[in-house]
Amino acid sequence: MIDQFEESIYRLVVETSTNLPGDVRRAIRAAQEAEDRATRAGLSLSTIAANITMAECNVSPICQDTGMPTFYLHVPVGANQIVMKEKIRNAIARATKDGKLRTNSVDSLTGANSGDNLGPGTPVIHFEQWERDDIEVRLILKGGGCENKNIQYSLPCELEGLGKAGRDLDGIRKCILHAVYQAQGQGCSAGFIGVGIGGDRTTGYELAKQQLFRRVDDVNPVPELRRLEEYIMEAANQLGIGTMGFGGNVTLLGCKIGAINRLPASFFVSVAYNCWAFRRQGVLLDGSTGEIREWLYPRGDDVPMDEEQPAVEAAQPLDAGERREIRLRTPLTEEQVRSLRVGDIVILDGEIHTGRDALHKYLVDHDSPVDLNGAVIYHCGPVMLKDEKGEWHVKAAGPTTSAREEPYQGDIIRKFGVRAVVGKGGMGRKTLEALKEHGAVYLNAIGGAAQYYAECIKRVNGVHFLEFGIPEAMWHLEAEGFAAIVTMDAHGNSLHADVERDSLEKLEQFREPVFK
Repeated sequence: MIDQFEESIYRLVVETSTNLPGDVRRAIRAAQEAEDRATRAGLSLSTIAANITMAECNVSPICQDTGMPTFYLHVPVGANQIVMKEKIRNAIARATKDGKLRTNSVDSLTGANSGDNLGPGTPVIHFEQWERDDIEVRLILKGGGCENKNIQYSLPCELEGLGKAGRDLDGIRKCILHAVYQAQGQGCSAGFIGVGIGGDRTTGYELAKQQLFRRVDDVNPVPELRRLEEYIMEAANQLGIGTMGFGGNVTLLGCKIGAINRLPASFFVSVAYNCWAFRRQGVLLDGSTGEIREWLYPRGDDVPMDEEQPAVEAAQPLDAGERREIRLRTPLTEEQVRSLRVGDIVILDGEIHTGRDALHKYLVDHDSPVDLNGAVIYHCGPVMLKDEKGEWHVKAAGPTTSAREEPYQGDIIRKFGVRAVVGKGGMGRKTLEALKEHGAVYLNAIGGAAQYYAECIKRVNGVHFLEFGIPEAMWHLEAEGFAAIVTMDAHGNSLHADVERDSLEKLEQFREPVFK
């Protein structure tokens, strides 16, 4: 039984990482129908749909950030949880070696990557007994970008745009709306949220994450919470944040709310934000054999995605009568970059260089191992596999959230002559000023579209700083047809700032009480 149990867990991990569940696919298809396909939000959803299909066909990660594997198990009384935990860890290590998971477990003190997704606290495994003979296993892969947009409120509190949130259902309503607003596009919207009301700080977040295991199309059995879920879905989609934070009609794809008791002195509202790449699946295992008897969520195979318009090249800017699509080869010149405007679609050919947190911190105080004058830095931690000849291949390569590099990016642009930065979610004022001063642009790629962008990488030219770990290393990649949208230009314009300002104005319409 134990050997088959490990194989079943491995199948669960692979399925969760590579094949988006049917209920999530239906929500994304509904979002496609609600958006004009000629807009930035529309093109993003079309690219997302294509990426979902590519991941399924390639049996490769939907998103390169395969997150923190988190398991919830219900097991029979007397089950050997020690052995089961060991087998789960074996399955995680095997899936990592096979390129189904990215090496995501790092030492919190040294930053060293374990290389196999194992380490203290990784993966996360929760056991609970039940009076049944079979075994239920649920898994969620929640990436760092959306994990960083989780938020917890302590009521009463004062909220930007919404005013005072009190210790009542209406205060809870305000907290949830604010949680969606503050995420903007940095968590790869359109997204899903799980909300936990009550508990302490730890159990509140735990309850919020558990809500993400509910079916997208289920109905809350508590009338008050059902009304609140329905209200949030309607109100949040009036904020105009849209897919990737580009603006649009669909900002939220699902909202699930639960409540537990609390201390009289504490009133927490905890929100777990999840990106569109909502990777969670579950299995019911035979308690005697360990074999899979049933999948707990609809399989993605049964819900094909609408791919009528899958390419970024098909998009029209929201605010333009005539589409501007510019194809550029790296290295870029200042003249080329200053000719670009927010809304332009840029198609890149040539070498680009990945760089995340560790590299940006390093480059502030050290020289670059390669010439970055006119270069493109891609905020990306790819999934990489080495073949039998010792050559590296890109298995998944979508953008990571750029906001983490805000303390470094402006200085690196000035120091090395970088002309373009590619990422997702946008950056802040310091970077915007550097773009204007030096002549550089920020290009927003489609978050989570790891297979779409992996197809654009034709060759791995080299790598530096493997000691940082594969996601944090500096990969030199030969790109062809790599498409992204100018969202911050060299003239001081930022789509992200515009959308945030507009969504704050729309948020303010929800200040008045709704639930008495």
